[in-house]
Amino acid sequence: MTKLPYPEGARALPPGWTLLLSRIATRIPTGDFATGLALIDRIGAAAKAANHHPDLDLRPSAVGVLLSSHDEGGVTERDLALPRALDELAGAAPVRSRTWPHRPA
Repeated sequence: MTKLPYPEGARALPPGWTLLLSRIATRIPTGDFATGLALIDRIGAAAKAANHHPDLDLRPSAVGVLLSSHDEGGVTERDLALPRALDELAGAAPVRSRTWPHRPA
């Protein structure tokens, strides 16, 4: 896979995802820790099936997801395919209230 140039990669992101330097990110509200943990389990299965492994951050009321193709040093088409699957797993395609990074109110 080839690393996507900045404007192309940013325009191709699904709603709720943000381009951060050489990664894409989202924060999925889960409401509670147990729901977040269950979501991480489903994300793990989808990531394994796609042979692509995101960085995950479990918080008491949200899951943070960071994606990058480390072998290419940035965002590739592979990184753009997994967010759509993760949005479906989260039960929200898209979840419009997501932000990254999480800053408590």
